[in-house]
Amino acid sequence: MAEDRELGLSRRSFLVAGASLLGLAAVGAWRAWLRGAAAPELEGAIVGPSMKLGHLLRAGGFPAPSGPVERTTVAILGAGISGLSAAWKLERSGLRDFRVLELEETPGGNARWGESEVTPYPWGAHYVPLPRPETRAVSELLRELKVELGRDAAGRPVYDDRFLCLAPTERLFLHGRWQEGLFPRLGASERDLGQLRGFEAAMARWRARRGSDGRRAFALPMELSSRDPELLALDRLTMAEYLRRNGWDSPRLRWYVEYACRDDYGSLLEETSAWAGLHYFAARGEGPEDQVLTWPEGNGWLARRLAAVAGGRLKSRTLAYRVSPAEDGVEIEYLDAASGRAHRLRARAALVCLPQFAAARLLAPWAKAPPPWLPAFEYSSWMVANLSVDAPPEGHGAPPAWDNVLYQSDSLGYVDAKHQTLSQDRRRSVWTYYLPLTGRAPRELRAKALATGWTDWKDRTLAELSRAHPGLERHVRRLDVMVWGHGMVKPKPGFLWGADRRKAAEPLGRVYFGHSDLSGFSLFEEAQHRGLKAAQDAMKALGHPHVPSV
Repeated sequence: MAEDRELGLSRRSFLVAGASLLGLAAVGAWRAWLRGAAAPELEGAIVGPSMKLGHLLRAGGFPAPSGPVERTTVAILGAGISGLSAAWKLERSGLRDFRVLELEETPGGNARWGESEVTPYPWGAHYVPLPRPETRAVSELLRELKVELGRDAAGRPVYDDRFLCLAPTERLFLHGRWQEGLFPRLGASERDLGQLRGFEAAMARWRARRGSDGRRAFALPMELSSRDPELLALDRLTMAEYLRRNGWDSPRLRWYVEYACRDDYGSLLEETSAWAGLHYFAARGEGPEDQVLTWPEGNGWLARRLAAVAGGRLKSRTLAYRVSPAEDGVEIEYLDAASGRAHRLRARAALVCLPQFAAARLLAPWAKAPPPWLPAFEYSSWMVANLSVDAPPEGHGAPPAWDNVLYQSDSLGYVDAKHQTLSQDRRRSVWTYYLPLTGRAPRELRAKALATGWTDWKDRTLAELSRAHPGLERHVRRLDVMVWGHGMVKPKPGFLWGADRRKAAEPLGRVYFGHSDLSGFSLFEEAQHRGLKAAQDAMKALGHPHVPSV
């Protein structure tokens, strides 16, 4: 019994977990380990995205297009959330003659997902906050997908309980044990807690604040936020300077706020716009409204259903490499990776739902010189690892949560894909570990990340998580890694409300741009908004009737 307890596993929970393991081989391996046998060698790989194919944009040398010219009314480049939302809007508006070209095998962009024999799991974005009243487009989609079931007597949305994140939602590892919540309260001084109270009170005021134009100070999507000059001036400050000006110098509070900036933006306090930092805390609800919707595969659950709307009109493993605006539409040249053949597609309008660094390489007018605003778009790199775990040690303190964070870690910790599962077989799961790469120039971090091999990423991940779960390596059956070289655009000071971001959103003839880059940060609400707006702008130009969603 004592040995079982040291493993963080009671004899009763061992019997329940053992009985629920799928497959005699898994049970046999587990029992062999308990008898002292060596754990099997850990397997894994670095998987996607398709960097080799994507880097052809930089190298060039594509074959000449062959075969008959293909035609469609609207061409959509990119099947991330923005491109899939654009396709959804066209379909729901009765414009069904469209094509979606996607580089990757799996759609979703930053909302991509994977699957194992145990559970689906995310490779990126993994939740959506409960929408505020102004986030109408998200609510429209959630109603269609039966996530929002209706309204109560007070007119508030009622959500399917299966998709509301189950408690406990968050825990933090520090001082050798887990605590509930993300602010490091264990060992905190009264001064630390007093500064936390002051910060939370300020965020409540920002949440209720409206600008001189009557708009909320911070809204989702961000385009609905106030244009009050006093509020926009916050964009010229760093979040670090905002904290200093308010006298908030508690290392614990600074860590807590920086965790938020790394979580949503992949950036540190000193490189994050104060407007963006405040947006994280003030644009969302509070109390019962401060909840999230989540699924085992994260936002891949939404991406999968949006992709189903596009159906056979979505073509994966296709690289659009030249987009030429014309008076009567757009001509697109693309490579079919499966056949190695290039094709020409003519559309009456094109929606470029790609990040700016990729879009700039496609547009024929920018072939000789990139647009002047392009250098303003900087991107954070990420490493995401998915660990298939088998009865992992729980550690001490607060029980396992959906979001499990380690204090003063370079990583953001991990989310548990089986957290929403009510069955007894929760000891086998997939943990998704997130590591934003910070502290040096983005280009340098990106190059190093892409040059790092699987073994180094595996060792770093296990060393980090073993702090909270001693002996974890014996419970990991597989560890796969994905490196996001251009994971998300960084909201640097001056970028969100500067001219460069606005200029990048302007159409080029019948080419319309729709991507979360154009909002300055990578959130589901922003990606959806930009895709819907691009689709609506195209339909307006084509004279196609539609009911606006944004």
